[in-house]
Amino acid sequence: MTSKILPVKNPEQFDWETVENHLHSKGFTQIKNVLTADECARLASQYDNHALYRKTIAMERYRFGLGEYKYFAYPLPQTVQHLRQTFYPRLAPVANEWMRQLGQPHRYPADFETFQNLCRAQGQDKPTALILKYGPGGHNTLHQDLYGEVFFPIQMVIFLNQAGQDYTGGEFVLVQQTPRAQSKAIVLKPDQGDILLFTTNFRPAAGSRGYYRVNMKHGVSEVLTGERFTLGVIFHDALS
Repeated sequence: MTSKILPVKNPEQFDWETVENHLHSKGFTQIKNVLTADECARLASQYDNHALYRKTIAMERYRFGLGEYKYFAYPLPQTVQHLRQTFYPRLAPVANEWMRQLGQPHRYPADFETFQNLCRAQGQDKPTALILKYGPGGHNTLHQDLYGEVFFPIQMVIFLNQAGQDYTGGEFVLVQQTPRAQSKAIVLKPDQGDILLFTTNFRPAAGSRGYYRVNMKHGVSEVLTGERFTLGVIFHDALS
């Protein structure tokens, strides 16, 4: 069973120059109003449709936090597949520039299908797109979403309900770990339907002697009231 909804906005309409500049300078960027409230509600309403998912994770069991998330099975819902296929070609040049700046030999192919074939060649053939649900007290500890040798350094999260209305707390947290410096916390509260693009693992930062690697992790602060739903779209697949 697949969802028939698609993002209202065509990615070609986005201000990609600003998106790319923010990713290069900050390691994250926000795109407003990509999905409508109705589309977000429909995705969240599918949370209990077991036929859509391949695996369910109770976070507290693995000390990941408190809450639950479910990995979609292939074929992905149409909206999720559409997001992967349309955003990847726009983000691959950013990822390749990061590799160049950090002196890494790896380069990402221009199209998503070729990248997915690289994952499969390494045995990574399980989808990593997921939907996450948090209730009161729910949170997600700082982490990075790496599932095998092949990974794409940028991922996205789509906010499916409204902060301050459907839930309180539950801020999205990024922590930047700069060498020989204290860590920096970045706290974000996107609105329903917004997309947040951010680094999966690291980004380059300009220094006096060229670029250096800044590691970043992400998580979710404690939800105080209500229920918080998000959709995570990761471009690389997993081993299991």
